[in-house]
Amino acid sequence: MDKKRNLYIAIFLMPAIIIFVIIYLIPVYNVITTSFLEWNLFVGDKTFIGLDNYINAFTNDSLFMASLKNTLIWVVLQGTFHVGLGTMVALFLADKPKMWKFMRVSYMLPNMISGAAFAIILLNIYNPEIGLINQFISFLGVENFQQNWFFDTSTAFFAVTMTWLPYAGLVAILVLAEIMSIPTSLYEAAAIAGATKFQQKLYVTLPLLKNIIGTCVLISATSMLKEFEHIYLTTNGGPGSTTLSLPLYLYKTALIENNYAYANTMGTILVIIGFLIIFVINKLFVLGHSDR
Repeated sequence: MDKKRNLYIAIFLMPAIIIFVIIYLIPVYNVITTSFLEWNLFVGDKTFIGLDNYINAFTNDSLFMASLKNTLIWVVLQGTFHVGLGTMVALFLADKPKMWKFMRVSYMLPNMISGAAFAIILLNIYNPEIGLINQFISFLGVENFQQNWFFDTSTAFFAVTMTWLPYAGLVAILVLAEIMSIPTSLYEAAAIAGATKFQQKLYVTLPLLKNIIGTCVLISATSMLKEFEHIYLTTNGGPGSTTLSLPLYLYKTALIENNYAYANTMGTILVIIGFLIIFVINKLFVLGHSDR
């Protein structure tokens, strides 16, 4: 009986495994193996050069180091600040069903707009002359704080980081859905024991949200490893390398400089960072283990 059951499981899993191997595993294998080569548009033959691309990236390439630093900072901010903000909004709205139904639709708007269209909207919002932000600052009468947000080295990184703030709404929606699934009997028992609303959120709700918060941290942090279109369409990594991300630098290396092996080196580093992030977050949140 067990053999028959295992056979059925293998049959049903086989299409997904085949698709995974063709779409993900083989390309990743090619990226990793070609990262040890000298391979660009101007070199006819692919030559094995061992770890030279990796050594060059970490010792001689300031753009790579800048893009790596920016990407890692954004990974941390996205996995902490944005998830924390979304969780706080969800806890605040949990007792206000009418408001959270409205906010649920509002928060989904950035996710329903294409990345390119949203980038154009952001360019207009941050426009130094007609943008909403500088107009609002002018309305407050503090013109000295007006900036060329996307293209000034002192504000560009902050401005780009803030463009991902609306996506905290997705975290809020996921956490709210989890809060709605918590049995009311737990809150009734806590209330009988004399717990206030704040104590109920702190000692009943928050511990039961560990899995969903961990999942949101995982999704948010890893999403930064592929963040490309917003940066490309707004600052293009500038000014200088202030907002250069690793995926954008990889793109420029592959399609503008035609240095394919070096681009694949960055791709391999991104894959390794991704696995490390998944491992650490799984360990921290013990994902997949329910406390209920």
